[in-house]
Amino acid sequence: MARIAGSDSLVLARPAAAGLRPDLLGAAIARRVAGALPLLALVLAWEVLSRRGVVSSFLLPPLSVVLERVWDDLLSDELMINLGLTLYRALAGFAIAAVGGVVLGIVMTRNKFIRWFFDPIVSVGFPMPKIAFLPIFMLWLGLYDVSKISMAAFNAIFPVIVATMAAAEGIDRELLWSARSLGAGERQLLREIILPAALPQIMTGLQVALPVSMIVTIVTEMLMAGQGLGGAMIEASRFADSPGVFAGIVEIAVAGLCLVKGMAALRRRLLIWHQEAQEPTTV
Repeated sequence: MARIAGSDSLVLARPAAAGLRPDLLGAAIARRVAGALPLLALVLAWEVLSRRGVVSSFLLPPLSVVLERVWDDLLSDELMINLGLTLYRALAGFAIAAVGGVVLGIVMTRNKFIRWFFDPIVSVGFPMPKIAFLPIFMLWLGLYDVSKISMAAFNAIFPVIVATMAAAEGIDRELLWSARSLGAGERQLLREIILPAALPQIMTGLQVALPVSMIVTIVTEMLMAGQGLGGAMIEASRFADSPGVFAGIVEIAVAGLCLVKGMAALRRRLLIWHQEAQEPTTV
């Protein structure tokens, strides 16, 4: 009887638990809609103020005109070429920064001499505006992809190093001592304990580094000219092409949003085992 009663209570509990899902889904949808309202209000005000002449159409062209320009750029393949070049430079710089930053951050926590050498460099370089090095990169590497990718990597690597070091140093030392006492070597320790434990904070550093890489790429394209979203915006401004400038802003905003959302999705995928990825057990 106890087994039957237990199974009955389990059956009765399932609909109750299942009934929570529509409520949670509705709450999630409501949060998303509420989060989009400020943006919708902004674009509506943009269109109305420009159409009614409150703001000069040269200073602020209507959103519909800007979107029409974006569509024309898409049909002419200009958008795809510029977007492809910008994403290539930004993601290449980010990849270099990600690999180099994680490796250097881990090594700095494991080797005293490496830390002694690089710690002052990281301490000085992290807070300073590294875009000031752009003229040096232009002199050394020219005006093409190598200098733009290098600038993106140089700016994006510092958040990754700092996040990796903080994550590796925050691991419980007793856990490392226990693993060593059980015969774990340095490689096994790194692969099975240090990297998994540090991964959440490393991903946070990567989420900071990705927009930095995109921003620096756009700035370098603006200053060096040539193809790319930043170069297209500067060219439009030189010819007083106001819709072209604002079209570039919209294109950069959408591309940046997609990159940020993609990194957030990758974080959820890699940290599916972590507590932050678990669904709440209460309403």
